[in-house]
Amino acid sequence: MSKELVEAISEIREDDALRLVEETVAKGGDLEGILTDCQAAMNIVGSRYEKGDYFLPELIMSGEVLKKISDIVKPKLGAGAGTKGAAKKGIVVLGTVKGDIHDIGKDIVGFMLDVNGFDVRDLGVDVPEEKFVEAVKNAKPQVVALSGFLTLAYDSMKSTVAALDKAGLRKNVKIMIGGGQITEMVKDYVKADAFGMDAVAAVRLAKQWTGVK
Repeated sequence: MSKELVEAISEIREDDALRLVEETVAKGGDLEGILTDCQAAMNIVGSRYEKGDYFLPELIMSGEVLKKISDIVKPKLGAGAGTKGAAKKGIVVLGTVKGDIHDIGKDIVGFMLDVNGFDVRDLGVDVPEEKFVEAVKNAKPQVVALSGFLTLAYDSMKSTVAALDKAGLRKNVKIMIGGGQITEMVKDYVKADAFGMDAVAAVRLAKQWTGVK
């Protein structure tokens, strides 16, 4: 583990973090180790966020640093790379629901799940319910994560959950929702299992539902 990289990411020193990653890549260093360091750093960020030392802007900025690191490292590792050669902990189908094209929050959640060892099937944005149904049939995930920033996304989330239920798939998955002004009331309206306020919560829920410590 690179203590220097973990500190740079967790302290949101983007230039230092990217320089360290680029140096590691240039000298043929441990690329999977970079993702392990990302996970360690985000554990620190998550802890600081939950203690009130960091706030949403810091969480977003650290997520942006992760995205830039991902852009550098993932192409070198190849498709499906995750943490340190370990077996995937579970499958998560992820997407921004129909009518909403916001992707920053979704992308941060997807990357955080990936560096925590989950096999993430990202369907993109403006995803109709039938595409979620097809993905759940094919991938057989344990978790479905629905993202939506706009209030109009609530009805799309509700119809997506209903479509999974109609297809006989709802009982096989846990569904989390997130983004924008998501609340417990919205979760109940959508008939999801839980809502996550941020990427840290999403990872915690996924681990809880798949029995990962």
